[in-house]
Amino acid sequence: MMTELSLNVLDVAENSTRAGASLVRITVDADTAADRLVITIADDGCGMTPEQVAQVTDPFFTSRTTRKVGLGVPFFKYAAEAAGGSFSIESHPGVGTTVKAGFVLSHIDRMPLGDITSTIHTLVVYHPETDFLYEYSYNGRSFILDTREFKEILEGVPFDTPEISQYIKDYLTENKLETDGGAVY
Repeated sequence: MMTELSLNVLDVAENSTRAGASLVRITVDADTAADRLVITIADDGCGMTPEQVAQVTDPFFTSRTTRKVGLGVPFFKYAAEAAGGSFSIESHPGVGTTVKAGFVLSHIDRMPLGDITSTIHTLVVYHPETDFLYEYSYNGRSFILDTREFKEILEGVPFDTPEISQYIKDYLTENKLETDGGAVY
């Protein structure tokens, strides 16, 4: 079992990059008044057949050849449902996949969101071939990081250049703090 939800996001987004996605959209939306946290990861990768979608939450199913089990998606589903939430996957071959997990924020069994900033930073810096659109919302306030805009401004300077990597980390950290006031949930 993963110890924080941001690790589930990392795992599912890694699946998106392996599926050949050119764009991965990650949305984290926390609403304390509604007592809800919704995390969505959507990609334009190769997608899955209805049969694959039906099997993807089975821990003994994986399309990878390097191991015989695939625990990331089943763990994410379990984390959502164990916390009074919901889980869905929609996918179409040649179109992409959307994974959506909802959580009851106050549920005693809800795992913490964790270090979502480091998760997004890791994805952006270590997958330069993939664009990421990240939206973080907390009680109606939000910010967006769109790597397509960063690439345009940087004119080919790689994200793993130390100064650029640090700038991206700082951008995520400062905007998250401005959006949620340092809330830990």
